[in-house]
Amino acid sequence: MKPATRMERIGTETAFEAAARARALEATGRDVIHLEIGEPDFDTPRNVSEAASRALLEAGETHYTAATGIAPLREAIVADVARWKGISTTPDQVVVTPGAKPIMFFTMLALVNEGDEVIYPNPGFPIYESMARYVGGTPVAAPLREANDFRMDVEEVASLITDRTKLLVINSPHNPTGSILTEADIRRLAELAVERDLVVLADEIYGRLQYSGEPLSIATLPGMADRTITLDGFSKTYAMTGWRLGYGIVPEWLVHHFSRLVINSVSCTNAFAQFGAVEALTGPQDDADAMRDEFIARRALMVDGLNAIPGVTCVMPHGAFYTFPNVSSFGRSSAEIADHLLYDAGVCGLAGTAFGKHGEGYLRFSYANSRENLRAALERVGESLAKLERTGELVGSS
Repeated sequence: MKPATRMERIGTETAFEAAARARALEATGRDVIHLEIGEPDFDTPRNVSEAASRALLEAGETHYTAATGIAPLREAIVADVARWKGISTTPDQVVVTPGAKPIMFFTMLALVNEGDEVIYPNPGFPIYESMARYVGGTPVAAPLREANDFRMDVEEVASLITDRTKLLVINSPHNPTGSILTEADIRRLAELAVERDLVVLADEIYGRLQYSGEPLSIATLPGMADRTITLDGFSKTYAMTGWRLGYGIVPEWLVHHFSRLVINSVSCTNAFAQFGAVEALTGPQDDADAMRDEFIARRALMVDGLNAIPGVTCVMPHGAFYTFPNVSSFGRSSAEIADHLLYDAGVCGLAGTAFGKHGEGYLRFSYANSRENLRAALERVGESLAKLERTGELVGSS
């Protein structure tokens, strides 16, 4: 028995693999500080959980919903994106999904033919490349370089566009580097999309966690509303990762295709969870704001602490909750350094290459952990790298 050959083209998200290795290490009695998973360490705001509970226990919202989501949530999303993003849309253009990843997958399935090219940021969220390759497309990496503050080089993107290019993926604030695209970057990318007739998948899942500059959604620019799929969700802003709630703002001509993909894959998104999402958008924002403020404080702690470690440099991220320190001075691969820090120091981060080949020389540390644990992690990392520099001996899983 053999799987379909298409399964050879699908990748994975190594954060979950790293977390599994860290848990296995913990099972032996080792203490591990987890900085690998992109998950807020806060509880979902209580008012959100209570709203979902009422929908479940009192209103009996346990049945199928419309494939694209319940009307109250789609209406709340329309109001929210108008307020925060300046996007003018209608409930009919909102597609609610179980997590935001289906929006990536549906975009690729609905648009990308065999051999079509998909330009995506590298390093970047690994599912962009994985899904593009899985559906038969050709992923084309747009390198993000530290010298450019880990932003897309828009003229390099222009040089990558060919007659086969179908889709451009952008992500700002960016995972794993925490970079943001400038207004000039976004305007130039929009011009390229219009000139070369490209569709843009704008991943704005970290949009409410941008710490500098003014956010600009590419969908609001001239000619872009009808060629942009805007991806967002509830996991990062409201600490709702386990709820699995995301959505896309989809051009009218594409909504029917997304709806059919929902019906063919998941039927609909959890009913009572959607009522919790309505409360997340329309209720008090105090918890979300407090979490954002805490991330800003942790960002400074991590960047200052990493830059104080000999041999490590780290630029200041402008959004999300990750640092992307440069560890190339140690002369070892990112994967070797990440393994060493896990098994020698008990600190679980990710190799930059978990996000593509252009992540070599870097690590990703999530600062979605307490300040106490972050300080302890920094101390352990500093001691472990100093020992590596002194002895040249790597500690690994073997």
